[in-house]
Amino acid sequence: MTTPPRPGPAAETMPGALDRVYQALVRGSSPPGSGGEPPGLPEPGAAADLAISPVSPDEPWHALDRLCTLFGLSAFERDVIVLCAGHSLQSRFATACGHVTGDSRTTWPTFGLAMTVLGDPHWSAVGPADPLRFWQLVEIDRGSVLHAPLQLDERILLYLIGVSTIDERLQAVVRPVIPAARPGGTRECRQPLTVRAGVRHWEQPGSCGDPLLLIGRQPSACEEIFMEMSQRCGLRPYSLHARDIPAMAGDREQLARLWTREAALSGAALYLRTRDGDDIANVSAWLELTGAPVAVEVPPGTGAEQLAGARLHIAALSARERKEAWLLDLGPLAAQMNGYVDRVAEYFHFDEPAIHLSAAAVREQAKAGENIDLGEVCWHVCREHARRSLETLAQRVEPHSDWNDLVLPGTQVETLRQIAIHMRQRDVVNEQWGFAAKHERGLGLTALFAGSSGTGKTMAAEILAADLDLDLYKIDLASVVSKYIGETEKNLRAIFTAAEESGAILLFDEADALFGKRSEVRDSHDRYANLEISYLLQQMESYRGVAILTTNMQHALDPAFLRRIRFIVQFPFPDAAARARIWHRIFPAATPVANLDFDRLGQLNVTGGTIRNIAMHSAFLAADDSMRVEARHIVAAARTEYAKMEKPLTAAETRDLT
Repeated sequence: MTTPPRPGPAAETMPGALDRVYQALVRGSSPPGSGGEPPGLPEPGAAADLAISPVSPDEPWHALDRLCTLFGLSAFERDVIVLCAGHSLQSRFATACGHVTGDSRTTWPTFGLAMTVLGDPHWSAVGPADPLRFWQLVEIDRGSVLHAPLQLDERILLYLIGVSTIDERLQAVVRPVIPAARPGGTRECRQPLTVRAGVRHWEQPGSCGDPLLLIGRQPSACEEIFMEMSQRCGLRPYSLHARDIPAMAGDREQLARLWTREAALSGAALYLRTRDGDDIANVSAWLELTGAPVAVEVPPGTGAEQLAGARLHIAALSARERKEAWLLDLGPLAAQMNGYVDRVAEYFHFDEPAIHLSAAAVREQAKAGENIDLGEVCWHVCREHARRSLETLAQRVEPHSDWNDLVLPGTQVETLRQIAIHMRQRDVVNEQWGFAAKHERGLGLTALFAGSSGTGKTMAAEILAADLDLDLYKIDLASVVSKYIGETEKNLRAIFTAAEESGAILLFDEADALFGKRSEVRDSHDRYANLEISYLLQQMESYRGVAILTTNMQHALDPAFLRRIRFIVQFPFPDAAARARIWHRIFPAATPVANLDFDRLGQLNVTGGTIRNIAMHSAFLAADDSMRVEARHIVAAARTEYAKMEKPLTAAETRDLT
């Protein structure tokens, strides 16, 4: 809402207006047939029951005059406000009201009384669409509009007497936005051009009804822009969650009207948080009713992007900006990080609040111990913090294998080590060598592990996570894919956003169920299924994290996904020599094992996953016999495992084992 012009010299103070309206009451207060002033009325100018504070010299507007200008009140409507304020503040007004009506029990103002004693009365002041009632400046009790008691709205009364607050009905849902404390003092605004564009929008006449959409992945970056805009416009920043907007039309309109009024009185701007709200139609309807500066937080790819309004795209922190934030928050400790600052800035796409919290945890641990590696401390603090965003969306897998446990041909092992190199050197290539600036898309690392079940695909993902000291999260497709339209996309968006911020490795097991080929559209189901795949393609294209897809049906994957995959590793069915090596490594060191012939065990024509199952089953059988694991235990376990697979255990496979 634009600032109204300064009033002229005729501006009236609130105490002066009270005395003038009281005089009108006194002059019109003699009941019919009686002459002169009614007895017992205080003299004009008598001491008020509640003293009214003078207007601050820093505020050129008197509250009453500003109120009239903001809401376009006529002289009569202005005096109605003063009449109601006087009744609330000074007992002499109640006495005068009783004498005007001729009934000492009727001590409250009404529209009828105002029409009688105040100058320039007009009937339009009574209408529900006119300022007094539309903006709820006065409240009317039940009964006839002319004769029902009138009362000044509490927020308006507090505004007139100079009490700084917001409407009590808004306090439950609208909160002031407090700037986050920043080590080292105030930082320069990161995106000054964006801020200037937002300020220009708010300063345009009539722009208050046009929301400003702040489109960005990081809520803190959008909020920072909003705070900077509010400061430059001289507006008080408040926030509202989209989930708190009422669904009922009447309640929604009431909230919009109250906030528009409050924004005018307080000089406030609103930051609407939409990340936890799904009913965008409800948000849109509320915004249409609101005539105040509103900035809407819009995560990319969400329904909030469909809202009408001016658009500003807010860039997330780059790796360079994250590094600068880390250096500022860590202070002198940054010199003791052993080169980890660059690494954490590249892997963990934190916003400034997350960096601040993580750096504070590092500082606390630095105080608690000596001779600790602060770089490793910082890395693990970041991992712990990053887990919060993914724990409810995916299953964390604790790695228990290393490179020595992996039995694969040399070519595949070399490809896996190259994947680790790509992940480890991302900062050098993307940031220091400029690939991120030249190529905005395709900076993420996606690998496909293809092979039959049990050939070591998941183990390879665990080994990579352990080697790089990163968390590994397995995506549960049952919790992602939904039969309801739009829910699958929503779930995928949440996963990709959280994963990109956390630096974790995503493992899409049995990826063909999610990344399958698009089909010919025969009905609405096919159309929406294809939309899901297209949306997933867009997410994969813009994803900057690490994703590993596993499948035993590579041919079932959509070719468009294969083009976006940087590495494809084939996991072959192990031959006899490979199976013998797996058997040699399968039993833990603490397991008592007889003198087994691992080459003979390699005759069992199964994958590594099945070998693990047989080994564990045989260990239980041996433990029950209170003896070491022998070949007969392994053969018995193999028969059970083969029966589970509905596969016969041949004599050739068990030759020389029993």
